[in-house]
Amino acid sequence: MRIPRGINARTFIRALQDDGFEEKRIEGSHHWFEHPDGRGVTVAYTRLNDTFVIGTLRKMFRDVRWTEDDLRRLGLIQ
Repeated sequence: MRIPRGINARTFIRALQDDGFEEKRIEGSHHWFEHPDGRGVTVAYTRLNDTFVIGTLRKMFRDVRWTEDDLRRLGLIQ
């Protein structure tokens, strides 16, 4: 799967919420989101305009288990 680059925290969180994830807790700059089906992901950011590096994005995408169709549906790729 192709990981989109240049995604900021605001865009990623909006996609999580559109997919049904809810923010469960915050510890400093680490925000824990959980899906009703049991999936969970930690999103670390200070400001909503912070852009994630590719390694961090890859880990978060692996945690949420989105397919390429999911990325299209959520507007993260064309």
